[in-house]
Amino acid sequence: MIGTLWRWRATAMATAVTGLAALLRFADLSHPKALVFDEVYYVRGAYSLLTFGYEGDWGDDEGRFVQGDYSDLKTESDYIVHPMVGKLLIAAGMRMFGNGPFGWRFAGALLGTATVLIVALLMRRITRSTLWGGVAGVLLAVDGVHITMSRTAILDVFLAFFVVAGFALLWLDRWRAQRIYDSHPADTVGGFGPRVGIRWWRLAALVTFGLAAGVKWSGLYFAAAFMVLFVLLDAADRRAAGYRHWLSATALRNALPGLAATLIILPAVYIAQWANWFATDGSYRRHWAESNPGEGVTWLPAPLRSLWSYHVSMYDFHKDLNSPHPWESHPSGWIIQFRPTSFYFERVEDADCMGDGCVQAITSVGNPLIWWAGLAALCYAIWRFMVRRDVLGMVLAAGTFASWLPWVPFAHRTIFTFYAVTMAPFVVMTLTWALQRLAQPDALEGRFSRRRGLAVGWFLVATLAVSAFFYPVWTGQSIPDWYRDIHVWLPTW
Repeated sequence: MIGTLWRWRATAMATAVTGLAALLRFADLSHPKALVFDEVYYVRGAYSLLTFGYEGDWGDDEGRFVQGDYSDLKTESDYIVHPMVGKLLIAAGMRMFGNGPFGWRFAGALLGTATVLIVALLMRRITRSTLWGGVAGVLLAVDGVHITMSRTAILDVFLAFFVVAGFALLWLDRWRAQRIYDSHPADTVGGFGPRVGIRWWRLAALVTFGLAAGVKWSGLYFAAAFMVLFVLLDAADRRAAGYRHWLSATALRNALPGLAATLIILPAVYIAQWANWFATDGSYRRHWAESNPGEGVTWLPAPLRSLWSYHVSMYDFHKDLNSPHPWESHPSGWIIQFRPTSFYFERVEDADCMGDGCVQAITSVGNPLIWWAGLAALCYAIWRFMVRRDVLGMVLAAGTFASWLPWVPFAHRTIFTFYAVTMAPFVVMTLTWALQRLAQPDALEGRFSRRRGLAVGWFLVATLAVSAFFYPVWTGQSIPDWYRDIHVWLPTW
């Protein structure tokens, strides 16, 4: 009876959280009927993939594309500096729902909603609480960075989905291994402990990380960070189970097989998503090897040598990119949303906007309460780890660091705060962990503190109110100038 009630509560929570996320992401998804920010590159690239199988060159007049005039598309290939997966997902939405704003934004809204569901279910398992799983899901559902990116057909929300899915799969792999360790006490098995068998969840995680890298190369940062992290956690689990040779067992039965699987699966999945590039003669640099005999990595087959040359060129482009942009930002300010990105701005004539001047604006600023409290939660996680050896907070914060720190050496190039959409799920999970610690302090052994529980409750109410206040700015609704101005909480906004 208790198990049935538990499952029904989890089902109700997951349904409610997913419904809220879907409502905020799909409502009026066709607005604005324009190419928003970098949609100009990825949407037109997706249309070209549907038309030619490769990305052809477009003219500079994006307005004709929005009006349904695709005559600017040339058969000559375009120089593209990101892999295919995100654009193929955008193209899938366009195939299903037509070449319009809803079609090209559908996949992002869908996978953005799915990310919220994954976070809710994952935090339910981690915290062993349906309540706290629901809190995590709601916080991500109402965050502005995640809402804005889910409603815009650019690549980063797809990267966030695959990264979170990979993290969740690794957690399921760990949970399965822990159950095996628990059922095999140290005094009943050898010093190495039991064999876990084929780790299917981890293999599935490697596939998702390969797809993440196929959206943007920064997916590799997460793959490296999470694979190392979960090997360390496995070592800690084996040691906690009392196995005498826990370190050797981790190295031989986890780390080395995991490294071998990573070196095989990640490249295989990544190269597989270039299938249409291999299959179409018109793809950019497709026949570079034939035109440049004896150059490049000569021991590779000609198609792979051409692809490698293309990737070297892409790397040089990203490394040296330094095109000043009014909304670029330093990664040190991402977690406090110091310089959010303005995606869209249009003055409109709208008698219903309650002001003399009306505007439609989309700014990818996160909910300030979530992100500012998230920074406090991150500091708390570091403190708990250093003082009380509480590892969980740092495990959840690992995604924040993997989203954040690799960009610091590239702070000289043009980068934007909206890259932090991959950080958002981990900020939310770390914040939820901290709120649970606050509401259910260690001294009460899992029971709620009335005073602290009320404080957390009021924080959540305030967060929902702030999201309602910012939602018009996240979705480009017609608002008066004065209403937009009162959303500028920092001069850098």
